[in-house]
Amino acid sequence: MKNNIFGYLFFIFIVVIMGFAIYKVKTNSKEEENQTNTVSIVDTKQKGTKLTLGISEFDTINPIITKNKKVQDVTKLIYESLVNITADGKAEPCLAKEWETSDNITYIIKLRTGVKWTDGTLLSSNDVKFTIDRLLQDEEADGVVYAENVKNIKEVDIIDNTTLRIILYNPIPFYQYYLNFPILSSLYFQDTNFWDTEKNEKPITTGRFYIKETTGNTIVLEKNKNWWNIENENSVIDKITINIYSKLAELYKAFKLGSIDIIATENSNYQEYVGKIGYNTTEIEGRDFVFLALNTQSEILSDVNVRKAIRSAINKDEIVSNIYKGTYSKANFPLSSNSYLVDDENKNYFELSEFETLLSNADWKLRNKVWQKTENGKTKKLELNLVVGNSSKRQKTAEYIKEALASQGIAINIKAVSKDEFKNYLQNKQYDIILSEVTSSISPDLTTYFGDGNPANFNNEEVKDILKYLNNITNTEELKTKYTKLYEIYNEQVPYIGIGRSKIYVITNTYLNGEINSKWYNLFFNFNNWYTS
Repeated sequence: MKNNIFGYLFFIFIVVIMGFAIYKVKTNSKEEENQTNTVSIVDTKQKGTKLTLGISEFDTINPIITKNKKVQDVTKLIYESLVNITADGKAEPCLAKEWETSDNITYIIKLRTGVKWTDGTLLSSNDVKFTIDRLLQDEEADGVVYAENVKNIKEVDIIDNTTLRIILYNPIPFYQYYLNFPILSSLYFQDTNFWDTEKNEKPITTGRFYIKETTGNTIVLEKNKNWWNIENENSVIDKITINIYSKLAELYKAFKLGSIDIIATENSNYQEYVGKIGYNTTEIEGRDFVFLALNTQSEILSDVNVRKAIRSAINKDEIVSNIYKGTYSKANFPLSSNSYLVDDENKNYFELSEFETLLSNADWKLRNKVWQKTENGKTKKLELNLVVGNSSKRQKTAEYIKEALASQGIAINIKAVSKDEFKNYLQNKQYDIILSEVTSSISPDLTTYFGDGNPANFNNEEVKDILKYLNNITNTEELKTKYTKLYEIYNEQVPYIGIGRSKIYVITNTYLNGEINSKWYNLFFNFNNWYTS
């Protein structure tokens, strides 16, 4: 009996101890939670939630009508596309949940369900067709920002409320990248003159922000609390004011006075307008790619050793520094260096120590400081013609290349030609080398550089097989493997010598915090991390 009493008391003691322990754990957890909440509240209060942007030469906030690239930048926060392009160059679903194609001509697009416009109506296939039709059929669409995206669309068929078929005139690899244009509501604009209606001042949206009000020279945006992707919205910025200026000089002045938080410009002389202090600058790659195409079918340049020797004698660092005055950065490959498809280091390849060996491997001899070769009893000099257009910077680049190669014993004859003559040379391939500049596409398609009729006259069976295979690849890792091989062939066979790529300067006032990871096609990557102080 006594043992039972002691056992009973021991049991009660253990229960009391456990109860006290549980009470302490809960109390401590509650205190930690309160402390965490307090810190969170303090952090939120310390982070400014207002952002101010500016646009000069403003025409309209309607993204389908605007001809102003800066409006396009801002509307990324308001309107949404079928497809988004990520910071590393992938095409990812947005309003289109998925898509498929078997021939690069016919695309089946499946829309997200339940996506609402800010007036409560649902996104539908009619909205997509309406937007494409406006860009295709209206004369006023000529010159608008997104007209190029849809110019190859032959037909749009609505299959059902959330499914549609897009048919192209001809096969276009990676056409899903061109589906990166904003979609507008067909119901909102019904029974209106789309190109001339007051509704263009405040079009409804499906995006993360909506237009709250437009007053005079100001547009106010607020968070769209009914955004379909609201669960992934964690930015503290909840209000954006867009100030409108008639001239670019006024916008620069407003930034200098602290009235604007961020601007992007291709003007390398921006310091003349905004000063040298009180802001941060991030340089990002632009779209324009300058390169030499070496005619791989010409008598002399058919030898890869000669092509490599020319590359080894050109210091692209000097070109972008002395001729482009830092407005371009050196570049090697046609794709932007941020692309997930290649790990491009933008290598210079300036190696004069390799020059003589490469030409000797091609049976050229250096005599009297001139590279020569004797064939069939005749001696010929290593002499090449270089075609260049009427751009002053490209002509200066051609002169630099001529001097650089002349100092190593290769003669270059420059042919400066008009725009029309340049096109004829490209078409007929009547050159050894041609210096060109291309505005890069949003798409990673490299047919321009490797396909039929390419500027380098480059004919490689392995490359052809890869290009054919690319059309059927959907797996990103497999795609990267194929592009890595293209990159290796590009560097080993040297059909092209990349020179430089244009720069864009993203300038932010010091009180705008958060990592700036802008790209030429989207200024607002990492927007969730931005806040003002």
